[in-house]
Amino acid sequence: MDGRVKAWRGRDPGPGNDGRGGARPGRKYSRFARLRRLIRALLYPLAILPRGVGSTLTFLFVIGAAVYGTLYGEHLPLVADQVRDTRDGVANAMGFHIEQASVAGRRQLTQANVLALAGVTKTTSLLFLDVDTARAKLKASPWIAEASVRKLYPGRLVIEIEERVPYALWQRDGRLFVIAADGTVLGELADPRFATLPLVVGPGAEKKAKAFLDVLARYPGVRDFVRAAILVAERRWNLQLVNGIVVRLPEAHVPASLDTLVALDREKKLLTRDITAVDLRLPDRVNVRLSDTAAQAREEALKAKKPKGKGGNA
Repeated sequence: MDGRVKAWRGRDPGPGNDGRGGARPGRKYSRFARLRRLIRALLYPLAILPRGVGSTLTFLFVIGAAVYGTLYGEHLPLVADQVRDTRDGVANAMGFHIEQASVAGRRQLTQANVLALAGVTKTTSLLFLDVDTARAKLKASPWIAEASVRKLYPGRLVIEIEERVPYALWQRDGRLFVIAADGTVLGELADPRFATLPLVVGPGAEKKAKAFLDVLARYPGVRDFVRAAILVAERRWNLQLVNGIVVRLPEAHVPASLDTLVALDREKKLLTRDITAVDLRLPDRVNVRLSDTAAQAREEALKAKKPKGKGGNA
C-alpha cells in the first residue's frame, strides 16, 4: 500500500492530468502556450529592429489611420479648411496680412463680389494666396472673361478683370436670361437695367445673336419695330414686330431681304398696314398675309368692283 501511495504521489499530474483522469485543464494550458508562442513570433521582428524604428512605425501607423479616417469619413474639406486657416493665421501674425486689395476693370460687379469670387477673405494671407488658383476661380464666373492676380509684398493684392458686357436677352423655356456677345449666359434677368436689351428666342439663338443683330443694326427703321428675333430650326430668323406682324427672313442673303423690306415700307408703308405676315424667303417675290379684317374688306371691295350683269324685261 505504501508503494502504491508513493507511486501515486510521485506521479506528476502535468498540464493534462489532474490525477482524476480529467483532460479539460490540459487543453486550456495547451491553447495558452500556443497563443504565447504566436505572439512571440509576431513580435520577434520588432525586437531585432534598430532602436527608435518601432516608435517611428507606430507614429506612421497612427498618422495613416488618421488619414484613412479623414478620407473614408469624408472630412477632408473640413480638415483642409482648418489647415488653411491655421497657416494663414501664422502668416498674418508674421506681417503678411492683406492690407490693401484693389480691383480694376469692374463694371457690373462690386469689389466685394470680385474678392469673394477669387476666394479672398478677411483672414487670407498674402503669403499663401495662390494666384493661379485665384485667377481660375475668377474666370469660372460667367461675368469675367479675363483676369490677372498679382501679389505685392508685404501686404498688397492687385486684381485686374475684363468683364463680359450684357448684350441681349435670350428667352428659353419661358425664362429670360442675360447673355454676352459671345453667347455666354450671364444669369437670369433680375436687373431692370437690362430689360430693354434686344430679345432673341429659340434654341441656339444665344450663340447666333450677335451676328444677326449686327446685321439688323444697319437697318434702324426695321430694328426699332422689332420686338423679338426668333431663330427657327437653328437655321433662319423671323422678326416679331411690335404691332404683331411677323417677317419671315430667308436662311441666306438676309441683307438683301432687309433691303427689300425697307423699300416696301418706304413706298407702300408696309409695316404699318393691316397685315399679319411678310414672307421674304423667296428671292423673286414677296408674299403678304392680310389680317382677317383686311382680308374681308378686300373681298368686299373686289365684289363691289365686279360689273353688274345686264338684265332684260320678261
